[in-house]
Amino acid sequence: MTSTSTPPGLARFNASEEDAALAALHEVCGSTAWARRLLAARPYATPEDLYTAGDAAMAELTARDLAEAMAGHPPIGRPKPGDPTSAREQRGMAGASDELRAELLELNLAYQEKFGHVFLICATGRTGEQMRDAVKERIANAPEREREIVRAELGKINRIRLARLVEED
Repeated sequence: MTSTSTPPGLARFNASEEDAALAALHEVCGSTAWARRLLAARPYATPEDLYTAGDAAMAELTARDLAEAMAGHPPIGRPKPGDPTSAREQRGMAGASDELRAELLELNLAYQEKFGHVFLICATGRTGEQMRDAVKERIANAPEREREIVRAELGKINRIRLARLVEED
């Protein structure tokens, strides 16, 4: 038998003052437009309703909104110092060799040069080698194709972060 009660984190998010809820959403995604869309649709009956709203908001982001969202993500292999979220998400790089780190740095720089932003991937559960291989593959993409891949990767990251938000006690 499944419980129909609202998870504690979702109940807290639904009841939060607007500023606190907006701050929580900015921890999930750096796009103000995305956060405001989710904020405007509160309260959410279930976590799935929140995830669905997050996906819909992601689909509506402009190129400028996507750039704002990406600006909050550190390069792969260099999580933000003191940021447990980026460290947790990039855990696959924890045991990476100096050679792999150097290769990823070089690939990240080439990617940034081509696309004008950091390489973005949902790193959760991926090894350093898998992330390196993904950069190598995606650097050949046309900018329009890459923008849509980035949108999808951001959506995956946001879902993971929203799940953490609604499951918190």
